[in-house]
Amino acid sequence: MFQRLLDRFGPQHWWPGETPFEVMVGAVLTQNTSWKNVEKALENLKREGLLSLPALLGLSDAALAEQIRPAGYFNVKTRRLKAFLEFLSARYGGDVERMRARPTERLREELLAVKGIGKETADSILLYALGHTIFVVDAYTYRVFTRHYLAPEEAGYDELQELATDHVPAEAEHYNEFHALLVSVGKEFCGPRPRCEGCPLEGLNW
Repeated sequence: MFQRLLDRFGPQHWWPGETPFEVMVGAVLTQNTSWKNVEKALENLKREGLLSLPALLGLSDAALAEQIRPAGYFNVKTRRLKAFLEFLSARYGGDVERMRARPTERLREELLAVKGIGKETADSILLYALGHTIFVVDAYTYRVFTRHYLAPEEAGYDELQELATDHVPAEAEHYNEFHALLVSVGKEFCGPRPRCEGCPLEGLNW
């Protein structure tokens, strides 16, 4: 599956972001929206010189909501982003490298304790921003795995994550690439209504 996707789509160079901090902010903002909308919100913050921990924490909720409006659900996401930023400041003094050095499971527990941070967001921060070896599961992963009979339709996040980690080489770069490729095939072929003809995974069932 990985090789077929790589042959079709090539290396994905995902997650787009100039710094780990930008990736973390993007991981929070991308909840329930497309990446194109998140990019618009991030561009707003960059243009105003606000894409830093002190600058974002210094904004009022109303001002932050206005900047991230393109990402949708901007009032909810303002609260979630502020909660994460306050965690990063209070727990790690804003030091991303200190955060990176924390053992994966302990850091994951800390992230999941932040209001508004669920498993997908926490794992995206761990893998894409901090380089921890953990597989990210999302709607695309679910569709591809269940439609190719790798997992039952009732499978949840933990089951799908365990399936991937049991069969994919345990390397952060490999997890990164495979998940990004699943997103690519999900967007182009495996949407809510699957378009199977021409899909690189066509006929690949177990």
